[in-house]
Amino acid sequence: MQGAALAVKARTGCGLGLTGYHGECGGRRGSRSSVRMSGGIGCCGLRRGSAFMETELARARIGFGSLLRSSAKAKSVRAQASEEDIEGVAPLKPQTASSGIVLPYVGVACLGAILFGYHLGVVNGALEYLSKDLGIAENTVAQGWIVSTLLAGATVGSFTGGALADKFGRTKTFQLDAIPLVVGAFLCATAQSVQTMIIGRLLAGIGIGISSAIVPLYISEISPTEIRGALGSVNQLFICIGILAALVAGLPLAGNPLWWRTMFGIALIPSVLLALGMGFSPESPRWLFQQGKIVEAEKAIKTLCGKDKVAEVMQDLTYASQGGSAEPEAGWFDLFSSRYWKVVSVGAALFLFQQLAGINAVVYYSTSVFRSAGIASDVAASALVGAANVLGTTVASSLMDKQGRKSLLMISFTGMATSMLLLSLSFTWKVLAPYAGPLAVVGTVLYVLSFSLGAGPVPALLLPEIFASRIRAKAVSLSLGMHWISNFVIGLFFLSFVNKYGISSVYLGFAAVCLLAVLYIAGNVVETKGRSLEEIERALNPST
Repeated sequence: MQGAALAVKARTGCGLGLTGYHGECGGRRGSRSSVRMSGGIGCCGLRRGSAFMETELARARIGFGSLLRSSAKAKSVRAQASEEDIEGVAPLKPQTASSGIVLPYVGVACLGAILFGYHLGVVNGALEYLSKDLGIAENTVAQGWIVSTLLAGATVGSFTGGALADKFGRTKTFQLDAIPLVVGAFLCATAQSVQTMIIGRLLAGIGIGISSAIVPLYISEISPTEIRGALGSVNQLFICIGILAALVAGLPLAGNPLWWRTMFGIALIPSVLLALGMGFSPESPRWLFQQGKIVEAEKAIKTLCGKDKVAEVMQDLTYASQGGSAEPEAGWFDLFSSRYWKVVSVGAALFLFQQLAGINAVVYYSTSVFRSAGIASDVAASALVGAANVLGTTVASSLMDKQGRKSLLMISFTGMATSMLLLSLSFTWKVLAPYAGPLAVVGTVLYVLSFSLGAGPVPALLLPEIFASRIRAKAVSLSLGMHWISNFVIGLFFLSFVNKYGISSVYLGFAAVCLLAVLYIAGNVVETKGRSLEEIERALNPST
């Protein structure tokens, strides 16, 4: 079960791209409205219309109830369009007046991201001590189960999170998610047997799997367009903070071997706060609008954007609904239809490249790499990796809405390929032998920094932006399911590959994957910065 143990060990390096669930692409665009929209950006990433449209808006809102009840036949559409289709939309005038209003609600949602990181990292320091306490110090199989059940639960949770978000709404799903998070943390903290510990880890895994799907989804749907990228990448930052919090929480273990129970119990606090906070947070206006809850949607927009923006945002939602956003929620099999499969495959591929690029391997070997350079403290090594990740994610947050998602992805994977090549050469080239230790440390830190600039935060941010509203929640869940499955498989077989081919050859393979990712992104990923979710959907899905 060494591979299973690796899966959690590797996660302590913040090797996740779950920032998010941030977008739209795959819906239907209707005929051009007779009303021209102009102006800047409104709240929730919606385009703001001019005051000239108030009369038309009133008519649209009166007729919206009947629009939702209608059963007009859907037109055939394309599921993907060229990047130029998006770039052809006129740039929007930035407006940040409402940006500060959404920050408290983004903060509440990010409690789910903190829990995500904390549950991934907490077992790394606690495993040795809980194994002695539960009498499984020599039972590596049982230890492997304690490690791997979290990933198994997360896979289940990621697939169910989207369906729950579609059925009950985003905020209610957060509150439901708190149940397995609370129960799981309590069982782990009070476990007197291996069986109880495994059940607790499984429930906690289901909880973080659900949160991995709905945190970026909710943030993308309530964030203003001009800062949606920055707020979306905050999700990844809080995952890293959660992992670092788990590292700090483990410091008293050396003096108090029973402290591991407190470490698991700490997770109860943000779990309860998440449930309480979502009781006061507004529901996604887009979800409410799709459900025909017009009054509630207007109330949510007023809370998020202010009273003066209600008419403008409702206008854009109404206009978008004429392009297909008012269609019924898609089923799971719809994701594989010709209409949506191309864009869904992009989401799955991004997470697959993220995991196959070797983040787990780099983090797993970071301790031995740092020791070779004279850094003997495991805590110092983990802190250095974590600090590099937090620094890179912070920089990515500031660049996301300036540099753009696609360019950051390409820069990130290019840097990762270079770092992997450096790591491989430091292990094999005799001429570099005198500098092998320092070069390996530089390669490791550069890799983690490159990862956190794009490959880590961008995929979960980009997906909700390119998925159409009617498939968004389920498509995000499917893509994240690919993340968890590939993570589990890599953790299971990685050591076998290292033993058979050597770490240097494996690192070269990771470098090749990174270069393939650059080519794939260049040809298949579109830029979404500065566009509302509705604009992206209309641009990526023109009528045929």
